[in-house]
Amino acid sequence: MSTPALDVLAIAAHRDDVEQTCGGTLLKMAQRGQRTGILDLTQGEMGTRGTAEDRAREAQEAARLLCVSFRHALGIPDGRVENTWENRIKVAHVIRLQRPRVLILPYWQGRHPDHYTTSVLGYEAAFLAGLKKLGSTPGSRDAAITGIAELPPHRPFKIIYASLYYDVRPSFVVDISDQFETRLQALLAYRSQYGDQSAGSQLFPAEKEIRSRMESMAGFYGLLAGVKYAEPFVQKEVGLVEDVTAIPVQSV
Repeated sequence: MSTPALDVLAIAAHRDDVEQTCGGTLLKMAQRGQRTGILDLTQGEMGTRGTAEDRAREAQEAARLLCVSFRHALGIPDGRVENTWENRIKVAHVIRLQRPRVLILPYWQGRHPDHYTTSVLGYEAAFLAGLKKLGSTPGSRDAAITGIAELPPHRPFKIIYASLYYDVRPSFVVDISDQFETRLQALLAYRSQYGDQSAGSQLFPAEKEIRSRMESMAGFYGLLAGVKYAEPFVQKEVGLVEDVTAIPVQSV
């Protein structure tokens, strides 16, 4: 392989989704020496503000701030993220190339169809990526499979769900107190989206309100675990504890 495997890969529907939901966690992992990456499924061309070209430039600056090792945007149509065979193969191809140990997906419920569809699409793509015979059995080599059969199978060890977009009690939170300021700057790198302007002014908060909103949300989840700022996650599996005396977060 031409590059080392990623430790953590976050998949989101739109450029700036990761910055809102798990950017602090990605930065924290990168600061610990782990290789992190972001896969944006769309180009963001349906956004009320800015253009796909604007968001591409802004996404690269945000990636620099978050110290990610890999960032790529697929060409799935914005507003039309669908869980199709072709889209699952596109995502599975990236998973095989980048070989992440941990996959971060959006929570599987929410307001935006692109977000919750990305959750299911990402999970099923991760499953496909681990099938050894994908694309190699007779009659299976359709156009969507081209190239993926030559890559070794890979399935992430852990899938976790960034749940900031949905009101659900998290399985755990990640302390991002030291990463909060940079996470905020990464989001504000999207000037076309969050800079004050008339377009979409009824839909987007004023720039001066963004800090207070992010502080409130991160502060709420931090309060649950006794830290200043945190990001919430859900896991489907039961957690495993080796030493009950070392479980963090005080009970009383």
